[in-house]
This record gives sequence, C-alpha cells and structure tokens, in this order.
Amino acid sequence: MMGHAGMAATAVRYLRSVGAPTTAPSPAPAAPHPRPALRAVREDERAPLDAAEFRSVLGHFASGVTVVTAPSEPGPAGFACQSFASLSLDPPLVTFMVARTSTTWPRIARAGVFCVNILGAGQGELCRAFAVSGADKFAGVPHGPAPATGSPRLTGVPAWIDCTIHAVHTGGDHLIVVGRVEALGTDPGAAEAGPLLFHRGGFGHFSS
Repeated sequence: MMGHAGMAATAVRYLRSVGAPTTAPSPAPAAPHPRPALRAVREDERAPLDAAEFRSVLGHFASGVTVVTAPSEPGPAGFACQSFASLSLDPPLVTFMVARTSTTWPRIARAGVFCVNILGAGQGELCRAFAVSGADKFAGVPHGPAPATGSPRLTGVPAWIDCTIHAVHTGGDHLIVVGRVEALGTDPGAAEAGPLLFHRGGFGHFSS
C-alpha cells in the first residue's frame, strides 16, 4: 500500500505532467499609496507673523507650570517649563518642549533621565527661581531623589513624574522631548491648594 508520502509524490508528478501549478499562486502585491508631493517652503510663502504678536496670541492659552530636573555634575540641573503634557497611556509617555538655546537641556540630555515637578498655587517664586539662567537654582530648595532615576524631586509639589528619556524630536527653534514614565506620585496635602497657572505672562490659580 502506498503511504502518504508516496501519494503526495505521485500527485505532484501528475500535476507537473499536465502543466498544472503545484503550489498556490502568490497574492498580487498591494498597490503602494501615492507619495505626497514634498518641496521646500519659499520665503514668499511664509506667514508674515510678528514674534511679539505670536507670543501675545498664544499667551491666551492658560497652562500649568512645572520644573524639570535631572541629576548632574557638579550639581543638579533644572528649569521652569510650561510646555508639558501627557502623551500616551500605553506605553506611559509624557512630553515637554525646550528651547534649543537652553543651557540646562544638555545637562539633562547627558543624564538621560528627568523628573517633572508639577507646581501648585503659591509656588510662583519657586518657578521664577528656576526660570533664571546661570544662578544656583537649587539653593535653599529642599528636594530628594525620585525613586526610579534619582532626579531631584522638589519637596512640597502637588505631583511629580519620574522619567527616562525615550526620544527627542526637532520642532523649529525648540526640541520635543518624550519621556517614558518610570514612577509617579502626588502629595495630597500640597494638591489641596490647586495648581499654579500661567496665563498672559503672569501667574494665577484655579478657583472652583
């Protein structure tokens, strides 16, 4: 009696003898999507925006305020940042924007980690201290290491997010930094006062 292997070999020989295909035809490749036309933007096509007007109009968007910190040498690094947002839940990602001219960013980039300290109402002076350039921003500011990365976690902030740098993208005269969240937490007592808000060049607070 012919076994399964012999039967299969016989079937293949027969199909070949009559010119029939012995394998299933490959599916036809899908037509590629047309590529968008790309070209450089000419100078005469650029919007005639005034930088002061740009800042003034965008200043109507109220935002929270944070201090982004990182371990560094000879001392910790940090800067005030209002351009912070959550980005993804799975995986857990956050993002902030920093000017290419920032002298603090290279120190954070070298660390590869950072902690976002979300400021609360009444911490406007703390924000101003981290907005200056060249000063010892951590002088007199109590802080401890964040649990995952060791980045400075400022004492008394309503919330903090401890991150590793996930990606960095260009965005005009700024960089878009994406961080993967490694740990996070809140201080319920500090959170009771509400958030520190920035609107049209000044600080405010939320009132329900």
